[in-house]
Amino acid sequence: MICELLEQRVKSSRAHLVFADAHDERVLSALETLSQESALLLTALISRDTAERIIGRPLSKTIMFDDGLAHQHNVQQFLVSKRSAKGLTDAMAYELSSNPLFIAGWMVHTGRADAAVAGSISTTSDVIRAALWTVGLSSGVQTLSSYFLMDWPDRYFLFSDCGVVPDPSVDQLVDIAHASVTSLHALTNDEPRIAFVSFSTHGSAQHPLVDKVRSATALFSKKHPNIKADGELQIDAAIVPSVASRKAPDSLVAGNANILVFPDLNAGNSAYKIAERLGGATALGPILQGLAKPYCDLSRGCIPDDIVHVARIAALMAAVPSWTEPATT
Repeated sequence: MICELLEQRVKSSRAHLVFADAHDERVLSALETLSQESALLLTALISRDTAERIIGRPLSKTIMFDDGLAHQHNVQQFLVSKRSAKGLTDAMAYELSSNPLFIAGWMVHTGRADAAVAGSISTTSDVIRAALWTVGLSSGVQTLSSYFLMDWPDRYFLFSDCGVVPDPSVDQLVDIAHASVTSLHALTNDEPRIAFVSFSTHGSAQHPLVDKVRSATALFSKKHPNIKADGELQIDAAIVPSVASRKAPDSLVAGNANILVFPDLNAGNSAYKIAERLGGATALGPILQGLAKPYCDLSRGCIPDDIVHVARIAALMAAVPSWTEPATT
C-alpha cells in the first residue's frame, strides 16, 4: 500500500541521491529502475566502466558515476577537522577518505547530494559510524535510532527501534517515538498514532520492564501533548480494534496505532523479522532517524526492489528537513 504511495510522491522529486555501495549488482539494478521511473538525480560511487562490467550491460546515461578519487583530500581534511579532538589522526583520516561510506556522507554534509543510501554490502554499524562522523545528529536530537517501514496490501506500520539502540532508557524511548513521528511525516500525511509496546496492557502485569514503558509513555505525553500516544499496550491491543475494545476501551490509540515503539532491540528486531518472514510484510529499513540529513541504511539481505523503495524514502526525507509538531491548544 504505502510503497505505491511513495512511488507516486517521488515521481517529480529532483533530490540528488548518492549510493555508497555501488559495487553491488543489486544497487546498480535499482539505479537503472529509478532512472527510468523518476526525475531523481542519481550518483553511484564507482566508475561507469567498473559498474557496467559488474552488471554486464550498459547503464542509463542519466546515472552519474563518481569513483570518489577527486574527493579524497577534501574528505580527509573534513574528517580531521571534525574528529582530531577525539583522536583521529591524519593517517586514519586518509584511510577513511577512500571509503565510499565516508565520501557519501561528506557529499551530503556539504550539499553535493541531498541524501545517501548504503548498507547492501556494508554493516549497519559501519553505515552508522560514517553517518555520525559526517552528517551528524540533527539539532536537539540526543538519540540516533531507526525504523522499519512494514507494508502490507491493506495497511502499514513504522516499527521503531529495530536496529540501533539495544536497551533504550525512558528518555531514549521518548526520543525514538518523537523521531518516528518526524519520519512518518516525511512519508505520508497520516496522523501519527503511537503505541508504546509491552507484554502488558494498562496494568495487566507488574514488572520493572513494564514500568519503563509506562514511564516513557507518560513522559512522551507530557512533552508532546498534541501527538496521540498510549502505553503500555500489547501488540494485539495496539493494532486489533476488537481486542482494543476489551483491553483498552478508553484509549485514543489502541486498535489503530501506526507507529509501534518497542521496549528494546530484542523485541523490535524479532517483531519485524516475524512480520516479514511469516506475516508477509515488505520490510524496508532499517531507516536511520535523528540525523541532520538523510543517510539511509539497507539490510544486507535486500533485493533491488527494496533498494528502490528505500531510495524513494531518502528522497522524501530530504524534502522535509525539519518539522514542527502541532502547537498546544
